[in-house]
Amino acid sequence: MNQTELSIIEHIDELRKRLMIIAVFFVVAVIASFFLAQPLIHFLQFSNEAKTLQLHSFKVTDPVNIYFQVIFVLAIVMTSPIILYQLWAFITPGLYPTERKATLRYIPYIVFLFLLGVMFSYKILFPYMIHFMAEMSMDMDIQQTIGINEYFQFLLQLTLPFGVVFELPMVVLFLTRLGITTPHMLSKFRKYAYFILMVIADIITPTDVMSLFIVSIPLCILYEISILISRFGYRKYLKSESERSIVAEENPSTL
Repeated sequence: MNQTELSIIEHIDELRKRLMIIAVFFVVAVIASFFLAQPLIHFLQFSNEAKTLQLHSFKVTDPVNIYFQVIFVLAIVMTSPIILYQLWAFITPGLYPTERKATLRYIPYIVFLFLLGVMFSYKILFPYMIHFMAEMSMDMDIQQTIGINEYFQFLLQLTLPFGVVFELPMVVLFLTRLGITTPHMLSKFRKYAYFILMVIADIITPTDVMSLFIVSIPLCILYEISILISRFGYRKYLKSESERSIVAEENPSTL
């Protein structure tokens, strides 16, 4: 491997530079989010899911809290490609050239899957939750008085974790290309993975069977997709390892 041995101090200095770059882009994203937050809040506040609800502010600081929560989330999402790239750049000295190229291509897909997971949760799961809670309130003859701060917290707690979980296939592919995991390992631990995914689904959703079912099925499907993708990545890994062995035998000095 063509790799320069770095001391601990050099590693720390390199990490500091990467964090500084992330911080600069995050500040820029925060400034941009100041202009994007209010239109997004209005969109979510008057969407089809929320227009039937009467949203109230129970504290004087609720509007400010919502505003800054949305700004922070927007800034993190906009900075995420930079964070992923800087993470890749930090670990890339320990990778082979083929691994560098392969893993760099994953960054756009990871961001796309995160947004896809958020949209899936917002368009399918979130409306069901709102409808389910409204029907339960009517059955119990309870008049709902919903705080706007609680509404947005519920929305973010439901959509953001789903976006993270949707990145599972790319994370598995990344680990497979590095030889950390294998399709056989994923298949062997399938039942444990399903249990963990069920726990995650239970944490994300309220405690009703239908919600748990709606969330668990996509998560289990994602895991099976991850196994299929891992098989593709593992073949690539074995091929690169074979080519590397041939090169090492022909040029022992490169070891």
